[in-house]
Amino acid sequence: MSKLGRLGAATLAMTTGAVLLGAAPAAGAAPTSAPCATEGTSYQYVVVVKPHTREREVRGEITGNCGRFDHYYPEIGVAVATSVDPSFDRRVGLDKAYSAKKAKDAVTGLGRSRTAKLESVQAVVAGDEDLSGQSWDMRAIGADKANKIDQGSRDVVVGVLDSGVDPKHPDLVKALDPKLSAGCETGKPVNEVAAWSPLGSAHGTHVAGTIAAAKDGKGITGVAPGVRIASVRVINDEGMIYPESAVCGFMWSAAKKFTLTNNSWFADPFFFWCQDKPGERVGFEAIRRAVAYAHRAEVLTVAAAGNFALDLTDPTYDPAAEHPVDKKCKLLPGGLPGVVSVSSTGFDGSLSSFSDYGRGAITVSAPGGDFTEPPPGQGPGCPLSTIPDGQYGSMCGTSMASPHAAGVAALIASGLPFRSAAHLRFLLAAQADPKACPGGDERCTGSRLNNSFFGSGQVNALRAVR
Repeated sequence: MSKLGRLGAATLAMTTGAVLLGAAPAAGAAPTSAPCATEGTSYQYVVVVKPHTREREVRGEITGNCGRFDHYYPEIGVAVATSVDPSFDRRVGLDKAYSAKKAKDAVTGLGRSRTAKLESVQAVVAGDEDLSGQSWDMRAIGADKANKIDQGSRDVVVGVLDSGVDPKHPDLVKALDPKLSAGCETGKPVNEVAAWSPLGSAHGTHVAGTIAAAKDGKGITGVAPGVRIASVRVINDEGMIYPESAVCGFMWSAAKKFTLTNNSWFADPFFFWCQDKPGERVGFEAIRRAVAYAHRAEVLTVAAAGNFALDLTDPTYDPAAEHPVDKKCKLLPGGLPGVVSVSSTGFDGSLSSFSDYGRGAITVSAPGGDFTEPPPGQGPGCPLSTIPDGQYGSMCGTSMASPHAAGVAALIASGLPFRSAAHLRFLLAAQADPKACPGGDERCTGSRLNNSFFGSGQVNALRAVR
């Protein structure tokens, strides 16, 4: 996962929403008559209000409390604002305004080094020759055989919400749709090549290749080379993804009627977001509303489960940032209702050493690699895929598992004349290959048909096209 990583991001509130603008300030709010600060660190905020509140009311509340109005999604009642005044969130109300960047600057113990190393490019090779022989990951899910039957439909669009996709990579040019791509770093979608192209990270391009790299006899072939992809850059130049960017990505996917999105990341600055903690619950609610809206628009959300070898159902600490956590705290977006959460398997089919798990927290599993090398001729232990500048590289992580599942979901969708997000999620799980818990590992609970390591099993591309 990009941070599922910090490549993360890097390169993955609960308010009721009933608080109306203009209501009495929350407890501890600063007097709105106090002068606005004109100098200081500028922070961006998400502001959560009642859905369908009129924009002029939202704008007035923001500007009247020392902020700049940036963007507004009335369908879900989430606005984006910027302010240099350190009391902006208190003025608006701590139950309505939150800056993840401000929180990130305040927290200690940021612990992403493991995932950054995990998801860095392990090997780089040229792609003038056919590299499919090294794609053990594709053979593990039957994608090589599925491609001979059906490569997917151009009517299916997979949004790659990530660090950007190289628009010039020869294996991705045909699949990538510039008209449907956007940059979401500021919380407002920008449909310009510079806004959705990579800033230096190979993560999004690698994810995109796993989904839809061309079957052209060169390089690698994706799970569903016949579908379209859209690059939606939600990761900023620091390698972080904040709620405003995530909200923008999900709302763009709904507006453009994507079939599904792949999300190989978790929202910063935390790994586990707590629904009952001041501030955090605002960011949580903003993302929750956006994912729910996309789901209602029949856009399926596929997400990586994380790379910290944690039980997602019983967190005892946050590996990304120090703050109190308990069972009410969830991974975003992977822990939200209706999301397909994907764990990772290695060459031998076992749970990857780094993969998170949890009973009810994992929907399906897919190849994400591990650090034990396969037999000679099978390829590197970390899946091989596209990276910028027309090259190919191997990367490990649940970030790599998630796009395998997204590709299979795209194949399933290609064969459905009428589809809903819920139906697509059901079929992806129902057509997976069940995997039993390994003997002697007490972390794995449940039956062969559904357990904490593999969910309903490993995704099956061949079954998706039959």
